[in-house]
Amino acid sequence: MAFYNPRFMELIALPAFEDNYLWLLHDGTQALVVDPGAAPPVADALRRLGLRLAAILVTHHHGDHTGGVAALREATGARVFGPARERIPEPFTPLTGGDRALALGIAFRVIDVPGHTAGHIAYFADDVDGAPLLFCGDTLFSGGCGRLFEGTPAQMLASLDALAALPASTRVCCAHEYTLSNLRFARVVEPANAALAGHERQCQGLRAQGLPTLPSSVGLERAINPFLRSREAAVAQAARVRAPAANDDVAVFAALRQWKNEFK
Repeated sequence: MAFYNPRFMELIALPAFEDNYLWLLHDGTQALVVDPGAAPPVADALRRLGLRLAAILVTHHHGDHTGGVAALREATGARVFGPARERIPEPFTPLTGGDRALALGIAFRVIDVPGHTAGHIAYFADDVDGAPLLFCGDTLFSGGCGRLFEGTPAQMLASLDALAALPASTRVCCAHEYTLSNLRFARVVEPANAALAGHERQCQGLRAQGLPTLPSSVGLERAINPFLRSREAAVAQAARVRAPAANDDVAVFAALRQWKNEFK
């Protein structure tokens, strides 16, 4: 699905694998792609739209985010940006928090967001088509967050705090269509959250039409995402029912993440 302002840029969620989105942003001539785990969906879109790929932004090293990088770079000459602390197909420009990645004339600020992986980064732009834009990989999902494969609960909580502090209007471009399963869990955690119930109904309608539930927004996630709301009394109490010894913010967050890991 495309989110388009004809005067400026077009943002497209390219489906890949079972539930990945490869985000393509273009100005009608040049494009960037985020986390291309597979090359064919990107190559097809470039051909269909008559675009030249100028840049590839990578958030972390997992294969479903990097599998198409080498083929796309070889075919297009695109410059690759990625996390300095992770193994990304070389050559690439290594980035850490506070760095800038310049692509399509946009200066993306790099944010360190360890947790899902040890060196995961996110890309934030203050203004693309009149609103901020975030590519967050597998750190923040709509209604959820990434599993802790390499990082700690304390790292992930700090990473999510950094993303939650971005402007409410920031569009959140997550890398997977996990929204409905995340919202089912969120409703168990916080059943009295009216905003959450309404958003779940909206997302069910979108998926019934074969449409993505993304991008989300930081403001929406603050209102409905239990992992951004782990300090809210109702969410913390629900986590403590399962982990009575959770007596600080990190322990509550860890209990919530473990609960989600086991949720069916």
